[in-house]
Amino acid sequence: MEKNFTTGSVLKGIIFFSLPYLLSYFLQTLYGMADLFIIGQFSDVSATTAVSIGSQFMHFLTVIVVGLAMGSTVSIGQAVGKNDKKSISANIGNTITLFMVLSLILTAILLLLVNPIISIMATPSEAVSGTVDYLTICFIGIPFITAYNIISSIFRGMGDSKTPMYFIAIACIINIGLDYLFMGAFQMGPSGAALGTVLSQACSVLISLIIILKRKNDMAIKKEDFKPKQSVMKKILNVGIPIALQDGFIQISFLIITVIANSRGLNDAAAVGIVEKIISFLFLVPSSMLSTVSALGAQNIGAGKPERAKQTLRYATIITVCFGLIVAIVMQFFAEPVVALFTDVTTANGAKTIRLGEQYLRGYVWDCVFAGIHFSFSGYFCACGKSMLSFIHNILAILLVRVPGVYMTSLFFPETLFPMGLATAAGSLLSAIICVIFFKTILNHNISATSKN
Repeated sequence: MEKNFTTGSVLKGIIFFSLPYLLSYFLQTLYGMADLFIIGQFSDVSATTAVSIGSQFMHFLTVIVVGLAMGSTVSIGQAVGKNDKKSISANIGNTITLFMVLSLILTAILLLLVNPIISIMATPSEAVSGTVDYLTICFIGIPFITAYNIISSIFRGMGDSKTPMYFIAIACIINIGLDYLFMGAFQMGPSGAALGTVLSQACSVLISLIIILKRKNDMAIKKEDFKPKQSVMKKILNVGIPIALQDGFIQISFLIITVIANSRGLNDAAAVGIVEKIISFLFLVPSSMLSTVSALGAQNIGAGKPERAKQTLRYATIITVCFGLIVAIVMQFFAEPVVALFTDVTTANGAKTIRLGEQYLRGYVWDCVFAGIHFSFSGYFCACGKSMLSFIHNILAILLVRVPGVYMTSLFFPETLFPMGLATAAGSLLSAIICVIFFKTILNHNISATSKN
């Protein structure tokens, strides 16, 4: 299961690791988009809005968990680079203990806050009931959602990006089948979407645990590894907390954008929700490169090979920029038919939602270019144990550009969503610029010292 990327071709290593992760992210995105696509075939715009708002909040929670788990990926990756078996086992055991406790606490708190959350998000009145049902069921399933993402982070830290791909593939297939059963045959609406999501995640976790038990000799985890160790927990949290905060604030900024869209009416809310799903699909390559640079960079930093970590960053940046440019240009011509996949064009509300979504997507899609740059750098900062730099550039982008930009364009352009899309992309442009500055002024001359820590 363990794969070492501290020798051989850097580009080959990126491709070997990122392709399974890319497919995993594709399947996970398809997993999320399936709910929205299928409910659009069997329900009205209010149900679609309920699922889009509920899934956005669940994505917010998942991103925070994944960000915190980046501390585990990096810690395990550095231990793999040093070939320290004892440290690998301790990091795995402490990761499981930490996140299982966290998931139970989150479940209890969020179940008490369902109605306040819906109120804060300015959910349109037509979609309130469906959103309550969706979030309640998903909150109950948080332990399964957390378990899947933590298990995946452990495997990726050990250089294995293929096994998590199998987990999500199974979950995706089950989710799509259950969606058609619950939302199509049983007409359960948003409740069916949430139930399908939770049950498919539970199946994925069960299968992953069976695989882990069969490979127990590879991990060699002992009972004492699950006992919290201050040094291990501290290292995981030192990397994970800034990333979790960063990703949390990013998602909060997008939730604020959702609130702004919700306040404009049902069609604007549905359009923004649909485009967010499409963008999450288009972010396949940038997101896979973030994880790839983090895992491979951590191994090389741990092995005392900082130049290989820098090479990984350079290749990842080139790949993401080329991909982003291609996608942004293509979407200028095909935004409307893509948005139309998620709602009924024959209805008045559906036609208006498509028109607004096409506008938002054509502006927002340029984010693929800029986000690809700062995602790659964020992965590198994490690998070096400097995740606070990622937190700083994202917070500055949110506070200075993304949120105020979206708010102002919403006020000055009430009939179109195109400027709001551009304002969102402009936030990532600022992040990319700051990342380059950080790299040149802070990290470029002291990574060798970092790799010894």
